[in-house]
Amino acid sequence: MAAPVRRMPRRVSPELGLREQNKLEKRQRIRQASRELFSKYGYDETTLRQIAQRAHVGLGTLFNYAQDKRDLVFLICNEELAQVLDEALEAVEALPPDRTLVDRIVELYRRHYEYFSADVAISRLALKEFGFISGGKQAETFYTTAWRLMHTVEALVRQAQKSGEIERGEDASVIGHLIFLVVSGAIRWWITGRFPEPRAGLAELRRLLELQFHGFRHGSKPANPGPTLSPETA
Repeated sequence: MAAPVRRMPRRVSPELGLREQNKLEKRQRIRQASRELFSKYGYDETTLRQIAQRAHVGLGTLFNYAQDKRDLVFLICNEELAQVLDEALEAVEALPPDRTLVDRIVELYRRHYEYFSADVAISRLALKEFGFISGGKQAETFYTTAWRLMHTVEALVRQAQKSGEIERGEDASVIGHLIFLVVSGAIRWWITGRFPEPRAGLAELRRLLELQFHGFRHGSKPANPGPTLSPETA
């Protein structure tokens, strides 16, 4: 089984002033309290007041960092997902030049699968809320990472078009959007399984992408479909 993504504790820079250090420490306590209480009691049963008490901050202070409980979910995940994307981009760049577009997309999302499998309870909650964020203090950070990911997929598509691996007739942004939607759905389906293991999820993702790109690739045949995974068997 792939090693889970390391969740490194925030290190406070000695160059920061006391006020900035205090803010970072409060932010970290709120993140940790939110993670613990959501995991233990569930999203619906946990209150903002409970989180503030666990983090040893006032309720008013908590609202300085998050607008509501949904915002707290993004406060938990935003920094970690940005780190996951950085690591994923490095992994894709390290691939040999002869790897296919599907290879590169699967590698891009490998770290995401590993990250989500490391804390399934929080990941299920986060993936449920990701599609509904429209405002809040954490929305901008979330969308910055999401757009970076989408633009990376588009860049990989353009690279494949330039090499002749896939047709050039369709806009790369449209193909990239389609890939993004397929992967998002695949991840949400996979995480609902009793034991969402990254290797099985990535195998299913590869199968879906191969089927998708059969319509774009010159003279290719669909890959061997293999068994269909369900949330009960994933």
